[in-house]
Amino acid sequence: MKFLKFVLDYNVEPQTDVWKPHAGDSLASFLAAEFKLDAALQAYIITLTLSLDGKISTEAGLAAIHRHITSMGVFGAGFAAVYPKWGGLSEIAQVGCRAGAVGGAVYMLGVGIKDVQKAPSTAEMPEELDIILSNDMAIKSKALVKVLGKPAGESRRLSRLTAIVNSGLPSLFETVTDGAPTPAVGVVAIPAGTPSGENRVSSEYPIYALAHSSDAGECPSGQCVLYLSTLTSPDAQSHLEKALQSLLASLSVDGQEPPKSLYQLYYEQTGFDVPSVNIDGKSAVFSLLPLDLAFNDSVLDPVRSAWEMVASPATEEESAEYLVFTDREGADAEDEFDN
Repeated sequence: MKFLKFVLDYNVEPQTDVWKPHAGDSLASFLAAEFKLDAALQAYIITLTLSLDGKISTEAGLAAIHRHITSMGVFGAGFAAVYPKWGGLSEIAQVGCRAGAVGGAVYMLGVGIKDVQKAPSTAEMPEELDIILSNDMAIKSKALVKVLGKPAGESRRLSRLTAIVNSGLPSLFETVTDGAPTPAVGVVAIPAGTPSGENRVSSEYPIYALAHSSDAGECPSGQCVLYLSTLTSPDAQSHLEKALQSLLASLSVDGQEPPKSLYQLYYEQTGFDVPSVNIDGKSAVFSLLPLDLAFNDSVLDPVRSAWEMVASPATEEESAEYLVFTDREGADAEDEFDN
């Protein structure tokens, strides 16, 4: 309780005098020194940060926990976050495509870029680009934005296991606050070093499981989807599978068999710790996204740089239009097609 009170106002005096001298130290050492918390309590608190390696700094850890606690109730009674479907950010990309289409853009599924050349300069188009698409269509553009094709050496990998389970796992989706909606997502954190599976083997990194009920629209009623992840290591897949077994066993009902996995998919994802964008004239190349389980606001910094390259704002007023969206003309609170 003492720590929770501290973190609620961690960024004002006198709290800042306590943690800023240790801003670069590990959060675990700060919790042990300042709050006398044992290893078990440290692990529980660190999992609130969703740190992939469990070695988050004091400054970053306090900010993450403060953001989580103070977000409670912002989106509605009883919950502190909004989760995308399908275990990733594909919905965000879809929103961008739909918004572009509404504004008159054309997006082509399954089509990439084969070749890009700078066209001869003209008075009207001093930096026009000649682009050949993968379907051999030739187009011209004033600007080009794309993502890095091959990861650089400083990238790291996240191991992911998606499992469809033959049970709704109702104990994970209980309403805990009066007036709150029934949760459709639950987050299970398994701290680093926690034994799991029949052999009681532990992982050196935390394992996180995002459980999505059928209310999320990703599976039939009576089932749920579990999205497990941990930093890649030689035994990462085995650790994820054992964590899944232990989680399902812990959720079994007395006298009944534990829930079973109907389907599993394992894959590895590559990303960068710090997102960036490389701009050359009117071409911008984004790095891969960070692997953070919570949305990393730093992603929007290179996005702004790319936006400025495309929009070329000439004044401070035009620059202030970044991420300021006006209502579509004639749009009502309820779309006429929903009536």
